Amino acid sequence: MKKIDIHVHTAQKKGINRHGTASTFCTPGELLEKYEALGVELAVILPCVNPECSYGAQSYGEIIEITEAYPGRFAWFVNIDPRALANSPDSDFSYMLQYYKGLGAKGVGEICANLAFDDPRTENLFSHCEKNDMPVIFHISPCLGGLYGLYDSIGLPGLEGALAKFPKLKFLGHSQPFWAEIGKGLTEELRNGYPSGKVEPGRIVELMRKYPNLCGDLSANSGYNAMARDPEFGYAFLEEFCDRLYFGTDICAPENEMPLSHWLDEAVGSGKLSRGAYEKICRKNAEALLG
Repeated sequence: MKKIDIHVHTAQKKGINRHGTASTFCTPGELLEKYEALGVELAVILPCVNPECSYGAQSYGEIIEITEAYPGRFAWFVNIDPRALANSPDSDFSYMLQYYKGLGAKGVGEICANLAFDDPRTENLFSHCEKNDMPVIFHISPCLGGLYGLYDSIGLPGLEGALAKFPKLKFLGHSQPFWAEIGKGLTEELRNGYPSGKVEPGRIVELMRKYPNLCGDLSANSGYNAMARDPEFGYAFLEEFCDRLYFGTDICAPENEMPLSHWLDEAVGSGKLSRGAYEKICRKNAEALLG
Protein backbone atom coordinates (compact mmCIF):
# COMPACT_ATOMS: atom_id res chain seq x y z
CA MET A 1 0.00 0.00 0.00
CA LYS A 2 1.34 3.42 -0.99
CA LYS A 3 1.41 6.17 1.63
CA ILE A 4 0.14 9.75 1.62
CA ASP A 5 2.49 12.36 3.10
CA ILE A 6 0.36 14.94 4.95
CA HIS A 7 3.21 17.45 5.38
CA VAL A 8 5.93 18.51 2.96
CA HIS A 9 7.53 21.65 1.54
CA THR A 10 8.89 22.12 -1.95
CA ALA A 11 9.86 24.80 -4.46
CA GLN A 12 10.02 24.72 -8.24
CA LYS A 13 13.45 26.33 -8.32
CA LYS A 14 16.35 26.48 -5.90
CA GLY A 15 16.38 29.77 -4.03
CA ILE A 16 18.08 31.27 -1.02
CA ASN A 17 19.49 28.77 1.47
CA ARG A 18 17.39 28.05 4.52
CA HIS A 19 18.67 29.93 7.56
CA GLY A 20 21.69 28.30 9.21
CA THR A 21 21.99 25.58 6.57
CA ALA A 22 23.57 24.99 3.19
CA SER A 23 20.28 23.63 1.85
CA THR A 24 17.15 24.72 0.08
CA PHE A 25 13.81 22.95 -0.17
CA CYS A 26 13.67 19.93 -2.46
CA THR A 27 12.37 20.48 -5.93
CA PRO A 28 9.34 18.35 -6.82
CA GLY A 29 11.59 16.04 -8.82
CA GLU A 30 13.93 15.53 -5.87
CA LEU A 31 10.96 14.79 -3.62
CA LEU A 32 9.58 12.17 -5.95
CA GLU A 33 12.97 10.42 -6.02
CA LYS A 34 12.93 10.23 -2.21
CA TYR A 35 9.33 9.03 -2.23
CA GLU A 36 10.28 5.98 -4.27
CA ALA A 37 12.24 4.65 -1.29
CA LEU A 38 9.57 5.69 1.22
CA GLY A 39 6.61 4.25 -0.66
CA VAL A 40 4.79 7.58 -0.92
CA GLU A 41 2.31 8.12 -3.74
CA LEU A 42 0.80 11.51 -2.85
CA ALA A 43 2.06 14.44 -0.76
CA VAL A 44 0.39 17.55 0.62
CA ILE A 45 2.39 20.73 -0.04
CA LEU A 46 2.25 23.32 2.74
CA PRO A 47 3.25 26.78 1.43
CA CYS A 48 5.59 28.97 3.47
CA VAL A 49 4.11 32.42 4.08
CA ASN A 50 4.87 33.42 7.69
CA PRO A 51 7.82 35.84 7.92
CA GLU A 52 9.15 34.15 11.07
CA CYS A 53 10.29 31.14 9.03
CA SER A 54 10.45 32.31 5.42
CA TYR A 55 12.75 34.59 3.46
CA GLY A 56 9.96 35.16 0.98
CA ALA A 57 6.34 34.12 0.89
CA GLN A 58 5.56 31.32 -1.54
CA SER A 59 2.90 32.12 -4.09
CA TYR A 60 -0.11 29.87 -4.35
CA GLY A 61 0.38 30.07 -8.10
CA GLU A 62 3.67 28.20 -7.73
CA ILE A 63 2.03 25.51 -5.61
CA ILE A 64 -0.85 25.08 -8.05
CA GLU A 65 1.59 24.82 -10.98
CA ILE A 66 3.45 22.02 -9.18
CA THR A 67 0.26 20.05 -8.54
CA GLU A 68 -0.76 20.47 -12.19
CA ALA A 69 2.69 19.45 -13.46
CA TYR A 70 2.65 16.21 -11.45
CA PRO A 71 -0.96 14.98 -11.56
CA GLY A 72 -1.82 12.51 -8.85
CA ARG A 73 1.37 13.18 -6.89
CA PHE A 74 0.64 16.39 -4.99
CA ALA A 75 -2.26 18.05 -3.17
CA TRP A 76 -2.00 21.37 -1.34
CA PHE A 77 -3.09 23.50 1.56
CA VAL A 78 -3.50 27.25 1.45
CA ASN A 79 -1.61 29.09 4.21
CA ILE A 80 -2.92 32.35 5.64
CA ASP A 81 -1.02 34.47 8.14
CA PRO A 82 -3.41 35.61 10.92
CA ARG A 83 -1.97 39.12 10.49
CA ALA A 84 -2.95 39.30 6.82
CA LEU A 85 -5.57 41.75 5.56
CA ALA A 86 -4.77 44.76 7.77
CA ASN A 87 -3.47 42.84 10.82
CA SER A 88 -6.95 42.87 12.32
CA PRO A 89 -9.05 40.38 14.31
CA ASP A 90 -11.91 41.31 11.99
CA SER A 91 -10.24 40.28 8.70
CA ASP A 92 -12.59 38.39 6.40
CA PHE A 93 -10.55 35.27 5.73
CA SER A 94 -13.61 33.44 4.44
CA TYR A 95 -13.28 35.34 1.17
CA MET A 96 -9.75 33.97 0.68
CA LEU A 97 -10.57 30.49 1.92
CA GLN A 98 -13.56 30.10 -0.38
CA TYR A 99 -11.52 31.28 -3.35
CA TYR A 100 -8.58 28.93 -2.76
CA LYS A 101 -10.82 26.06 -1.75
CA GLY A 102 -12.46 26.48 -5.14
CA LEU A 103 -9.02 26.09 -6.75
CA GLY A 104 -8.38 22.86 -4.89
CA ALA A 105 -6.90 23.76 -1.49
CA LYS A 106 -7.75 21.06 1.06
CA GLY A 107 -6.87 22.81 4.32
CA VAL A 108 -4.80 25.56 5.94
CA GLY A 109 -1.20 25.35 7.06
CA GLU A 110 1.40 25.01 8.16
CA ILE A 111 0.49 27.89 10.50
CA CYS A 112 3.80 29.21 11.87
CA ALA A 113 2.95 32.78 12.93
CA ASN A 114 4.49 33.53 16.33
CA LEU A 115 1.25 34.54 18.00
CA ALA A 116 -0.56 33.05 20.98
CA PHE A 117 -3.36 30.57 20.38
CA ASP A 118 -5.78 32.99 22.06
CA ASP A 119 -4.57 36.09 20.21
CA PRO A 120 -7.72 37.58 18.65
CA ARG A 121 -6.10 37.41 15.20
CA THR A 122 -5.33 33.71 15.60
CA GLU A 123 -8.83 32.98 16.83
CA ASN A 124 -10.26 34.92 13.91
CA LEU A 125 -8.37 32.68 11.48
CA PHE A 126 -9.54 29.57 13.33
CA SER A 127 -13.11 30.83 13.23
CA HIS A 128 -13.05 31.25 9.45
CA CYS A 129 -11.34 27.86 8.97
CA GLU A 130 -14.07 26.22 11.04
CA LYS A 131 -16.80 28.03 9.14
CA ASN A 132 -15.35 26.88 5.80
CA ASP A 133 -14.56 23.30 6.87
CA MET A 134 -10.81 23.70 6.34
CA PRO A 135 -8.63 21.61 8.70
CA VAL A 136 -5.46 23.26 9.99
CA ILE A 137 -1.90 22.06 10.52
CA PHE A 138 -0.04 24.13 13.10
CA HIS A 139 3.48 24.40 14.50
CA ILE A 140 3.92 25.25 18.20
CA SER A 141 6.62 27.56 19.58
CA PRO A 142 7.76 27.48 23.23
CA CYS A 143 8.14 31.26 23.31
CA LEU A 144 6.98 34.57 21.90
CA GLY A 145 9.84 36.06 19.92
CA GLY A 146 12.89 34.36 18.45
CA LEU A 147 11.16 31.29 17.01
CA TYR A 148 8.30 30.47 14.67
CA GLY A 149 5.03 28.79 15.57
CA LEU A 150 1.92 29.51 17.62
CA TYR A 151 2.98 30.14 21.20
CA ASP A 152 1.87 27.88 24.03
CA SER A 153 3.25 27.06 27.47
CA ILE A 154 3.87 23.67 29.09
CA GLY A 155 0.61 21.77 29.41
CA LEU A 156 -0.72 23.36 26.20
CA PRO A 157 -3.47 25.49 27.77
CA GLY A 158 -3.67 27.64 24.66
CA LEU A 159 -4.25 24.67 22.41
CA GLU A 160 -6.89 23.30 24.76
CA GLY A 161 -8.68 26.62 24.70
CA ALA A 162 -8.77 26.56 20.90
CA LEU A 163 -9.97 22.95 20.81
CA ALA A 164 -12.85 23.84 23.12
CA LYS A 165 -13.73 27.10 21.39
CA PHE A 166 -13.71 25.64 17.86
CA PRO A 167 -15.07 22.10 18.29
CA LYS A 168 -15.91 21.62 14.62
CA LEU A 169 -12.41 22.58 13.44
CA LYS A 170 -9.97 19.72 12.89
CA PHE A 171 -6.54 20.59 14.35
CA LEU A 172 -3.48 18.60 13.22
CA GLY A 173 -0.73 19.08 15.82
CA HIS A 174 2.94 19.12 14.86
CA SER A 175 6.42 20.19 16.07
CA GLN A 176 8.67 19.45 19.02
CA PRO A 177 6.66 21.35 21.69
CA PHE A 178 3.54 19.47 20.58
CA TRP A 179 4.94 15.93 20.49
CA ALA A 180 7.18 16.40 23.53
CA GLU A 181 3.94 16.65 25.53
CA ILE A 182 3.14 13.01 24.80
CA GLY A 183 4.84 12.19 28.11
CA LYS A 184 4.76 13.63 31.60
CA GLY A 185 7.65 15.36 33.35
CA LEU A 186 8.41 17.81 30.55
CA THR A 187 10.79 20.71 31.24
CA GLU A 188 11.38 23.97 29.41
CA GLU A 189 14.82 22.71 28.39
CA LEU A 190 13.36 19.62 26.70
CA ARG A 191 10.15 20.85 25.16
CA ASN A 192 11.69 22.19 21.94
CA GLY A 193 13.77 19.05 21.49
CA TYR A 194 13.45 15.30 21.51
CA PRO A 195 12.86 13.80 24.96
CA SER A 196 14.00 10.21 25.38
CA GLY A 197 13.08 7.24 27.53
CA LYS A 198 9.92 5.57 28.73
CA VAL A 199 6.67 7.46 28.31
CA GLU A 200 4.15 8.00 31.07
CA PRO A 201 1.10 9.18 29.11
CA GLY A 202 1.02 12.96 29.17
CA ARG A 203 -0.89 15.96 27.91
CA ILE A 204 -1.29 14.91 24.27
CA VAL A 205 -2.93 11.66 25.35
CA GLU A 206 -5.25 13.56 27.69
CA LEU A 207 -6.20 16.13 25.03
CA MET A 208 -6.80 13.54 22.31
CA ARG A 209 -9.05 11.56 24.63
CA LYS A 210 -10.99 14.68 25.59
CA TYR A 211 -11.23 16.49 22.24
CA PRO A 212 -12.20 14.51 19.13
CA ASN A 213 -11.13 17.44 16.93
CA LEU A 214 -7.45 17.05 17.90
CA CYS A 215 -5.40 14.99 15.45
CA GLY A 216 -1.71 14.22 15.13
CA ASP A 217 0.62 15.06 12.23
CA LEU A 218 3.41 12.49 12.68
CA SER A 219 5.87 14.24 10.39
CA ALA A 220 9.47 15.22 11.13
CA ASN A 221 11.71 13.80 13.81
CA SER A 222 9.35 15.13 16.49
CA GLY A 223 6.55 12.78 15.48
CA TYR A 224 8.90 9.86 14.93
CA ASN A 225 10.63 10.41 18.27
CA ALA A 226 7.29 10.51 20.10
CA MET A 227 6.43 7.06 18.71
CA ALA A 228 9.85 5.39 18.74
CA ARG A 229 11.35 6.56 22.06
CA ASP A 230 9.22 3.97 23.88
CA PRO A 231 8.08 1.55 21.15
CA GLU A 232 5.54 -0.38 23.22
CA PHE A 233 3.85 2.86 24.22
CA GLY A 234 4.10 4.08 20.62
CA TYR A 235 2.35 1.03 19.19
CA ALA A 236 -0.45 1.36 21.76
CA PHE A 237 -0.84 5.08 21.03
CA LEU A 238 -1.03 4.43 17.30
CA GLU A 239 -3.71 1.79 17.84
CA GLU A 240 -5.81 3.93 20.19
CA PHE A 241 -5.80 7.01 17.98
CA CYS A 242 -5.42 5.40 14.56
CA ASP A 243 -8.47 7.27 13.26
CA ARG A 244 -6.83 10.65 13.93
CA LEU A 245 -3.16 10.20 13.08
CA TYR A 246 -1.53 11.07 9.77
CA PHE A 247 1.73 9.87 8.29
CA GLY A 248 4.02 12.70 7.18
CA THR A 249 7.65 13.49 6.47
CA ASP A 250 8.23 17.28 6.62
CA ILE A 251 11.15 16.81 4.25
CA CYS A 252 12.79 20.23 4.03
CA ALA A 253 16.04 19.45 2.16
CA PRO A 254 17.41 16.76 -0.19
CA GLU A 255 19.63 15.30 2.53
CA ASN A 256 16.78 14.78 5.03
CA GLU A 257 16.24 11.17 6.06
CA MET A 258 12.87 10.50 7.65
CA PRO A 259 12.81 7.12 9.49
CA LEU A 260 9.09 7.01 10.35
CA SER A 261 8.08 5.32 7.09
CA HIS A 262 10.36 2.32 7.54
CA TRP A 263 9.57 2.17 11.28
CA LEU A 264 5.86 1.85 10.54
CA ASP A 265 6.55 -0.74 7.82
CA GLU A 266 8.59 -2.80 10.27
CA ALA A 267 5.93 -2.45 12.97
CA VAL A 268 3.14 -3.84 10.80
CA GLY A 269 5.40 -6.46 9.24
CA SER A 270 6.34 -7.82 12.65
CA GLY A 271 2.81 -7.75 14.00
CA LYS A 272 3.49 -4.99 16.51
CA LEU A 273 0.98 -2.70 14.75
CA SER A 274 -2.28 -3.94 13.30
CA ARG A 275 -2.82 -3.80 9.55
CA GLY A 276 -5.98 -1.76 10.08
CA ALA A 277 -4.22 0.94 12.11
CA TYR A 278 -1.30 1.02 9.69
CA GLU A 279 -3.54 1.56 6.67
CA LYS A 280 -5.51 4.33 8.36
CA ILE A 281 -2.41 6.20 9.51
CA CYS A 282 -0.45 5.80 6.29
CA ARG A 283 -3.23 6.47 3.81
CA LYS A 284 -6.94 6.15 4.61
CA ASN A 285 -7.18 9.05 7.08
CA ALA A 286 -5.50 11.35 4.58
CA GLU A 287 -7.80 10.14 1.80
CA ALA A 288 -10.80 11.07 3.93
CA LEU A 289 -9.30 14.47 4.86
CA LEU A 290 -8.44 15.33 1.26
CA GLY A 291 -11.72 14.04 -0.13
